[in-house]
Amino acid sequence: MRKIAAGMLTLGLWLACADAGEKNVAKSSVPAEWRDHVTDAAQLAVEQFSWGTLQWVCNGKLSPGAAQTVGLARILPGQKNPVHFHPNCEEVLHVISGKGLHSFDGRTIELKAGMTIRIPSGTKHNMVNTGSEPIVTLISFSSGDRKTVFLEDKATK
Repeated sequence: MRKIAAGMLTLGLWLACADAGEKNVAKSSVPAEWRDHVTDAAQLAVEQFSWGTLQWVCNGKLSPGAAQTVGLARILPGQKNPVHFHPNCEEVLHVISGKGLHSFDGRTIELKAGMTIRIPSGTKHNMVNTGSEPIVTLISFSSGDRKTVFLEDKATK
């Protein structure tokens, strides 16, 4: 578990640097034999919602055979993502910057930069940004094909 946490932290720091404009892994500089294993956030789609964004940096679609899904979630100040759960995988959420309240099967806990929460499969959850800046989280799932069941409209404020 420590190796996983260390790997998540390392990836989070790398992604934070990439997000700050220090993107140094261009797809064109990646040898062809690595292209199913290396992605560049600068070249990947960002899903826009009224509450913020999701950007997937690893999953079975981006990297065939991947056994995990990894992404960046940003929630705007005063916004929340919809209550949802993942029936086929657990989620690990690490806060890179910002702060918010995370619901977890009807309970809430304040999370801030540097904190990590493990959300078991089937657990209803969401995050509310209680700060004045976007909350940026690194999210990881134990499946390359994560499933999500929304209990509220995806565009929910």
